[in-house]
Amino acid sequence: MRFVPTRIHGILDYLLGVALVIAPRLLGFAGDGAETTVAVMFGLAVIAAGLFTDYEFGLIRALPMPVHLAVDGSGGAFLALSPWIFGFAAVVYE
Repeated sequence: MRFVPTRIHGILDYLLGVALVIAPRLLGFAGDGAETTVAVMFGLAVIAAGLFTDYEFGLIRALPMPVHLAVDGSGGAFLALSPWIFGFAAVVYE
């Protein structure tokens, strides 16, 4: 059973990737530290994962959707914990 159709998931992947790349500047926490690097690199990784996923918006289609979903879940947990892992929580949580 799918909660989100792969077509919608693909669109959301690319939108999230772009949003993460521009988030530091848009939300006013861009700097030379991990707070910017993590967001930008994670956004680029989301876009790359979409390009390699076997769904409507994948270009290379090498990554099966179940693996993509596992990467999404673990990546989301990493992104949520990254301010404390990399020590920039005070920068993004004022």
